[in-house]
Amino acid sequence: MSVVIVTGSAGLIGSEAVRHFASLGLDVVGIDNDMRKQFFGAEASTAWNVVGLTSDLGDAYTHHDVDIRDRDALAAIFRRYGKDVALVVHTAAQPSHDWAVRDPFTDFDVNAGGTLNMLQNVREHCIEAPFIHCSTNKVYGDRPNSLPLVEQETRWEIEAGHPYENGIKEDMSIDACLHSVFGASKVAADVMVQEYGRYFDMKTACFRGGTLTGPAHSATELHGFLGYVMRCAMERRTYKIFGYKGKMVRDAIHSHDVVAAFEAFFRAPRSAAVYNLGGGRHSNTSHLEVFALAQRITGNEMVTEYHEANRVGDHQWWIGSNERFQLDYPDWKQVYDVPMICQEIYEANVGKWTPAA
Repeated sequence: MSVVIVTGSAGLIGSEAVRHFASLGLDVVGIDNDMRKQFFGAEASTAWNVVGLTSDLGDAYTHHDVDIRDRDALAAIFRRYGKDVALVVHTAAQPSHDWAVRDPFTDFDVNAGGTLNMLQNVREHCIEAPFIHCSTNKVYGDRPNSLPLVEQETRWEIEAGHPYENGIKEDMSIDACLHSVFGASKVAADVMVQEYGRYFDMKTACFRGGTLTGPAHSATELHGFLGYVMRCAMERRTYKIFGYKGKMVRDAIHSHDVVAAFEAFFRAPRSAAVYNLGGGRHSNTSHLEVFALAQRITGNEMVTEYHEANRVGDHQWWIGSNERFQLDYPDWKQVYDVPMICQEIYEANVGKWTPAA
């Protein structure tokens, strides 16, 4: 028996990973206690995804309603499967700048402490299993905001000829910059994953994601950029824009393309690998640009509200480079771009996200 353990298994990337690895004939064990509902409210609950996974996958999926801060409960799961564990995909996290400020202890305990709990269990029970960690581009703090940017009609763009013109690389420093409380907890987790790779010779990878997206996102205001834009357009909600004239740029990568990268690493793992993973130049947008796209797809005019102050630690421009990963795994290819992603989100939710009566 080959088992894949997925934390955050009902979330966007977690559920995509569950379905993907189950389709390869592996037994998947999911760990998810729906803390997204606690973080962001009922509309962000992932309970619907658990129902879908258990219904669609049957015996191929086993769900555990366990908190990754609960060391005893985690140890019991790892003892049960032991060396049958062929892969661990760790996607569970507290993902919001704003929420972290409200409760720094919970943010750090989940993001840093929970990651350490997972790593130590892998070390003790299945040390040969590759460990994939969903990190974030927020480990670079606000360092990207020091790049030379040029204002264009609908976006900020990096100065032509800059070394990062085709995307920010992993050589960008994470030191001496403002991270936000959330960013700091994710740095701690990221570095610990690297350390277990080097110190204990484990196969580990940190994927520093840009905007990870797709139709399985339980989109809400504080987390889920493209999904929330589409939700606002479809429900005719007001979308709040925070600073930078609405011209801030994000690269966006579909959960399918993310999990395809995970499979590539699983098949040829390395120790203490670090990769930026995002839409890159293939798939990126500013807020203003995606508002126009959402209007075209839905036929509804976006309702927006502008706030001059940007969110603390937020990126004015982020397009990451996938070059390092593609050099190591040249067969991996991106499929989705922003228009494809937004269209799919619309089609998946057209009967669910409707204007309030």
